[in-house]
Amino acid sequence: MKILIAEDDRMSRRVLEVTLRNWGHDVVETTNGREAWDILQREDAPPMAIFDWMMPEMDGVELCRRVRSLPDRQSTYILLLTARGVTEDIVAGLESGANDYLVKPFDRLELKARLQVGAQMCELHRKLAERVAELEAALANVQQLEGLLPICSYCKKIRDEANYWQQVEAYVARHTKAHFSHGICPECWNSVVIPELQAAGVAVPKQPCCPQRKAE
Repeated sequence: MKILIAEDDRMSRRVLEVTLRNWGHDVVETTNGREAWDILQREDAPPMAIFDWMMPEMDGVELCRRVRSLPDRQSTYILLLTARGVTEDIVAGLESGANDYLVKPFDRLELKARLQVGAQMCELHRKLAERVAELEAALANVQQLEGLLPICSYCKKIRDEANYWQQVEAYVARHTKAHFSHGICPECWNSVVIPELQAAGVAVPKQPCCPQRKAE
């Protein structure tokens, strides 16, 4: 997992970097909120981020607010690190947009557990985004006919918006991406085709299983 670190203290940043790399993560380091903000606006921004609260140029809380203001960064998983552990500070951090909160000095096992939760959330968001994209692509290929369609009671032609009468298949093909093939149902074969053949003195062949002709 690619994780962004925003920490101005060199020693704390180094400890975080080594710890995360040892756990197999790809780490991007920044020394203040402004640098982190620049990176998070990029298309290839890391899906997870760890912000220190107190940083120069832009603190962690303000950084959280800005990240959440970006429509395409709503799924970024943010862990806020700080020495401020009173309830009011925790609430303020979470309300700013952080997903989780860890008080310094943090326990490495607790950090690992919280990052595992974050990784699961990121994976769920990724799968959801893929599913949404698939559905949007499917919907883009679907066109629906809606409203009242005037249809002739005898020949079954449909009257279009320009007051012209068209065959049903022609009208549907023009308004959707559907295509038609033609065949003869058993009822019409018995009630229409056979009498016509008999009247013409033509031997009645066995009904084809699926006589079809592609619509012109």
